[in-house]
Amino acid sequence: MSSMFNQSPSTSDSRDIYTVSRLNREVRTVLENAFPLLWIEAELSNFSRPASGHWYFSLKDEAAQVRCAMFRNKNMLVKVLPENGKQVLVRARVGLYEPRGDFQLIIEHMEEAGDGALRRQFELLKNKLAAEGLFASAHKKPIEAKFKRVGIISSSSGAAIHDVLTTLKRRFPMEKIILYPVPVQGKGASEKIASTIYKANQRKEVDVLILARGGGSLEDLWEFNEERVARAIYDSDIPIVTGIGHEVDFTIADFVADQRAATPTAAAELISPDRYQFLQKVSSLETRLQYRIQQQLQQKQQKLDWLSKRIRHPAEQLKHIQQRLDSLQQRLQTTIKNTIQQKQDHCKLLKARLQQHSPVQQFKHYRVQLENFHNRLIRAEQQNVEQCKNKLKHLAFSLDALSPLQTLQRGYAIIRDEKGNIIRDIKQVKKKQSIKSQLVNGQIISSVTEVIRD
Repeated sequence: MSSMFNQSPSTSDSRDIYTVSRLNREVRTVLENAFPLLWIEAELSNFSRPASGHWYFSLKDEAAQVRCAMFRNKNMLVKVLPENGKQVLVRARVGLYEPRGDFQLIIEHMEEAGDGALRRQFELLKNKLAAEGLFASAHKKPIEAKFKRVGIISSSSGAAIHDVLTTLKRRFPMEKIILYPVPVQGKGASEKIASTIYKANQRKEVDVLILARGGGSLEDLWEFNEERVARAIYDSDIPIVTGIGHEVDFTIADFVADQRAATPTAAAELISPDRYQFLQKVSSLETRLQYRIQQQLQQKQQKLDWLSKRIRHPAEQLKHIQQRLDSLQQRLQTTIKNTIQQKQDHCKLLKARLQQHSPVQQFKHYRVQLENFHNRLIRAEQQNVEQCKNKLKHLAFSLDALSPLQTLQRGYAIIRDEKGNIIRDIKQVKKKQSIKSQLVNGQIISSVTEVIRD
């Protein structure tokens, strides 16, 4: 926006001339976009409320002040009564009232400054403990209206203890009640409350604890918003029910407790059965029990009548038993006879099968086979010898036909040199060489006198 306000006028045609309305509108836009929602603590002054229902006032400190407007739809939700001079904490948007160009704050929320500081402290601790899991439902122990020993942690003189005791006496006077008196407001109260919770867990003399206090402001109930009290409740092995303040009052202790009741009276009602409902239940159970007993008696009587009709005279029963014994004896004899006959038939069958598979018969059969194989072997051997003889004759004849001796008988000779090598070529013979001539019936040793080539 700086360029918007620093244009150099050159000519009248190039000037960007602002109207006041445009200027205020753009300044308002700049302010609203430049600042988020702000928390401001200051003194309220110049308060006015016209017929429209809107609030107009100023917020100031020692050095400055600013105009403020809080419109009717927002101020209807404020619980604080605006008064000049009161310290308040507001949540506001920065803006500009365009018609007059006045810088102002648009208030969205307002509360007393002191209560607001406690509220911020409350929210910070609440978020911290929630992140650590102290409010997780998985950690909470079940609360049922059946506890026999009830412990009350509260002021011994306050209205809360009176309400709790009156409610317990009215609803179920059989319960054992132990009071753990503690201060519920003022310095050191939170330490005492926390230490009493730990002490009750050490003693283990009660089944449930009620942490109770009457109503009051946020500051009055602050001891129940202390971290030490929250951690003591979380560490408790005994279930804890809180009944602190009124319906609209919530404390950190309520979030950590196993069960939160709206008031001390409601806390007592939560952990105790209603005497009248209990008596009605007992009466209902008694009626059901009587009905069941009467029903059982009727059933037993009917069964007795039925059994009495079935009872016979002993002599009659003996006759019936004797008749049954005779029948069973006959059946037994018949069964034995049939069984013996079946076994005999089975033995005959097995004997016949045994004879069929007797080793003597098989031995005779194998002996005949062996004699047959022996005769066949002898015949085969004779045939084989005869075939070998014939084959030998044939081979001898063939060998004789190819023998060199047959060639020599026809007048031929085999010529060898001194070393015994057969001479097949004239080139192997030299003049005066000694040679051997093999004839059919002897050898001739001669000397070569001349070699004639063809």
